[in-house]
Amino acid sequence: MNTGAEQETAPTESSLANCLLAAQLFAQNPSSFAGICLRGFGPVRDALTEKLIRALEPMGPVLKVPNNVDAERLLGGIDLAATLQSGRSVWRPGLLETAQKGFLVIPMAERIDENIAAHIAQAMDIGELAIILLDDGMESDEAPPVVLMERIAFHCDLTGTRDLAAVAAQDLSIVASAPKARSMTKKSRASLAATAAAFGIHSVRPLLFAERCAKLHALMAGHDQIADEDLQMAVRLVLGPRATQFPQQQEPSQPQEQEPNAPDQESEESEEQQNIEDISLEDLLLDAAAASIPPHILDQIEGKVRPSGKGQGGRAGSKQQSTKRGRPKGTRPGVPGNGKRLALIDTLRTAAPWQTIRRRESAIADPGRIHIRKADLRVHHYEERQESLTIFAVDASGSSALSRLAEAKGAVELMLAEAYVKRSQVALVAFRKEGAEVLLPPTRSLTRARRALSALPGGGGTPLAAGLIAARQLAEAARKRGQTPTIAMLTDGKGNVMLDGTANRQGAKTEMAEIAKGISALGLNSIVIDISPRPRPEAGELAAALRGKYLPLPRAQSAAMVAAIESVGKESAA
Repeated sequence: MNTGAEQETAPTESSLANCLLAAQLFAQNPSSFAGICLRGFGPVRDALTEKLIRALEPMGPVLKVPNNVDAERLLGGIDLAATLQSGRSVWRPGLLETAQKGFLVIPMAERIDENIAAHIAQAMDIGELAIILLDDGMESDEAPPVVLMERIAFHCDLTGTRDLAAVAAQDLSIVASAPKARSMTKKSRASLAATAAAFGIHSVRPLLFAERCAKLHALMAGHDQIADEDLQMAVRLVLGPRATQFPQQQEPSQPQEQEPNAPDQESEESEEQQNIEDISLEDLLLDAAAASIPPHILDQIEGKVRPSGKGQGGRAGSKQQSTKRGRPKGTRPGVPGNGKRLALIDTLRTAAPWQTIRRRESAIADPGRIHIRKADLRVHHYEERQESLTIFAVDASGSSALSRLAEAKGAVELMLAEAYVKRSQVALVAFRKEGAEVLLPPTRSLTRARRALSALPGGGGTPLAAGLIAARQLAEAARKRGQTPTIAMLTDGKGNVMLDGTANRQGAKTEMAEIAKGISALGLNSIVIDISPRPRPEAGELAAALRGKYLPLPRAQSAAMVAAIESVGKESAA
């Protein structure tokens, strides 16, 4: 009987063995596999990375790409000092040109800028360049850019591995030449394609990588032809880590009825032979792929996390251009002033190639003077994330108010748990009886939120229009402060109290529609969470008027609400 520890360590040991074999195959023929991604952090990955770099150094230059590399350092540009000294343009090669027919090591690959990743992918397509991606992502939805991941053969997960002895014993040296393996048969290719389709892999690149992997594995194992073992290993190393779904279970086909005159002994023998033959190559490859799916991929397949984004406990606001703060996005022509700061180095780099001509044109023949014109001026350019604000507008009327407010309280606390990391705030509006009340102004303080949420009022009519107005006012004020607001309405959509406090269901519906259209015209993000026992058309109509997302959630759950609100924010930020 296996213990719990044995069950936990077995997958880790198997994952390490797959990673070591993938590193060995990549070191044998880097140009065929284009690259390898090593996920996880710790001494095991560091040791494997160093060993892999030592094995690749005899084949070409191995360069490390800084995490904050810009396009000029990557692609090359003018050497400012040499240009000013010589009076003519002197080109300085970039990392991609220097690493031609070599290798790039990219640490913290999950944080690399998309534009930088696009340049590296283009260099991989047009030249002989292989990459080693070091993925330090801790969350399941953190990963290097897809444009790079789809161009490399091996995605290895070393999370939780601690066997340094296995890494030290792994030999990455090039094996001696062996008889060339036969070409892959049509049946084997069809089996690989069927396995890839079953696991939701629809790109051709993984199939090509898997075929190359099977051929090289057969070569290293000394097989005269590609065996099932080689195909299983290729599936385990290439296709398994790319899985996006589980294969659909098919009902077993009904056995054909035997003739009544057939002897029982012959039927038993034929049945045993049929069972042996039923273990097809496709089934073997499916088992191999399923056994090699990493845990973070399993989480995504099972729906525990979303496969995109950079976190779950909150969301960053939309991007906006800035001249003062944020992530550096290079420089652009412009005149300093009004908050714009001069980029001195880029200004000098732009002016340097023209110094000889300008000195001739100028009456001042001082070789030590630099002639700068207005067209040469460059200013810094940044991109920053706006702080996000989620406004919960909760229907606190009726007998089910207590459960609704409890779920809203849980969602507020969940979103505030990582507010400081995600630069997010929350606010809470409760509408009941004849109007709406701001119970929690925009805040990032979890203590303040818990104090305000400790005793929430409930019961009475449903002044839905008043709740919409209160939420809109908070959203407009947030926009003026430079925030990105999202309105989350928790209601069944059945308003029955007008703005003047009178009970009139039809009048309340008309007011609600007009105010919702006004919110939609402002372009505010919104989501309507239908918390009625059964989904009602009124809540759907409110979502349509707001041009927001509609989520029927009869049994409201705090985590489900947060996930839905996060998706609205991510879609708007994209």
